[in-house]
Amino acid sequence: MTTANKALSALGMAMRAGKLVTGDETVLKAVRQGKAHLVIVAGDASENTKKKFRDKCDSYGVTMMEAFDRETIGNAIGKAERVLIAVTDHGFASMIRKHLSHLTEVENIE
Repeated sequence: MTTANKALSALGMAMRAGKLVTGDETVLKAVRQGKAHLVIVAGDASENTKKKFRDKCDSYGVTMMEAFDRETIGNAIGKAERVLIAVTDHGFASMIRKHLSHLTEVENIE
């Protein structure tokens, strides 16, 4: 299994465990409340969305990573296309971050 597949598989597990939130408002709320441990933005998200969440994650000290595209993320979590997800569990967040950091096409935004 490739590192990308491991990351996607971990996203699916986190979703089934109820440790993921998706969508602008829900992710924003999780970041503000300190519940988000990792935010993933699809590579094909708008620049406006990327900037908005990069700034928000910066001010709240949440790691944000840009990875995959909206269709791949949606498929991984069993939903329609998703541009934005937040992982609300520390264990899942660090596992997914570890898998994603091995991918070269991932931009890690600290």
